[in-house]
Amino acid sequence: MEILIVISIVALSILFYSYLGYGIVLFVLVQGKRFFAPRKPVETTEWPEVTMLVAAYNEQDCVEDKIRNSLSLSYPSDRIKFLFVTDGSTDKTNEIITKYPAITLEHRPERKGKLAAVERVMKSITSPITIFTDANTLLNKEAITNMVRHFADPSVGAVAGEKRIEQTNADDASAAGEGIYWKYESKLKQWDSELHSVVGAAGELFAVRTSLYEPVPADTLIEDFVLTMGIAAKGHRVVYEAQSYALETASLSITEEIKRKVRIAAGGLQAVVRMSGLLNPIPNPVLTFQYVSHRALRWTLAPLMLPLLLVTSFMLALQGYLPGTILFAGQVAFYIMAALGYILEKRKTRLKILYIPLYFTIMNVSVFRGLWRLINGKQSAVWEKAQRKLAV
Repeated sequence: MEILIVISIVALSILFYSYLGYGIVLFVLVQGKRFFAPRKPVETTEWPEVTMLVAAYNEQDCVEDKIRNSLSLSYPSDRIKFLFVTDGSTDKTNEIITKYPAITLEHRPERKGKLAAVERVMKSITSPITIFTDANTLLNKEAITNMVRHFADPSVGAVAGEKRIEQTNADDASAAGEGIYWKYESKLKQWDSELHSVVGAAGELFAVRTSLYEPVPADTLIEDFVLTMGIAAKGHRVVYEAQSYALETASLSITEEIKRKVRIAAGGLQAVVRMSGLLNPIPNPVLTFQYVSHRALRWTLAPLMLPLLLVTSFMLALQGYLPGTILFAGQVAFYIMAALGYILEKRKTRLKILYIPLYFTIMNVSVFRGLWRLINGKQSAVWEKAQRKLAV
């Protein structure tokens, strides 16, 4: 029984730290830093030239809204360029873009993927700062100025904007769960930034010093994370700017959200293998602490602890150990709530109390499905290559 108790405590501790404990530790560290070493507010009167880069593929339904939103942003008009790359698009996206002379269109008929399109046009960008944003997001008016001012600090290599989920009463449980999750994530990113550096930016909105941009492998699944973490790994800070946000609609359905989460989970596992150097604390111990606590644990150990905890607590319950019985019953109740939320969502019936259990379960199940995708899917060759590299 003793070994089961120890395993359960370890599993529960890892889970608690991954999802809540790190937030508590981070809050305490940030409060200490604010008291002993407060960071001075960034002020600047110089506005460098920037290029806003939008990669769009068959986005005729939203590209005009994106253009109008972009042209309305409050940044000196003579200091900002708008570059839309639409390689492979076959709908009316290009036709819409050409109606706006302020937008530079880059298009090639062959489709080689978003990464290839971005890499192709990055070679022609001469502005010192490049803003990356998605075609299906809308930015707040001060988004660019709020981000660019941070580059007055030479230690800053990139700035991460905030992702916000637009919710309506008609949104499903996954949308509500996603909104709650991103509010929590945004707070963690704010504290990460204050402590040292954000560990990866969301692709909906982020900015980099153009000179620091380096192409990522063409099969990379979460290129925004890999790109910005690569900048941080080289000693530059990635700052979080909550007052620069990209508003995005939630996934259309819980099925679409699951697909998206599986892709992100597969990309996270891929990144952990490829960026194994970040696990070495010697070059940058604070960044490694943040990376392991905020990202690596959630993509590796934490999901594994869930079935392990369920099994060990069940075995303890069979032996009549009361804490084990309570722990097992709590997990069963939690998963029943998640399953009920999924069933009701399919039937278009929603209960707010089920949002968090459902979304949490989706996130963690997606890690196992993402791993399966890497091993047996299109990424298997990449995974094997990365493993061989680590073994050398």
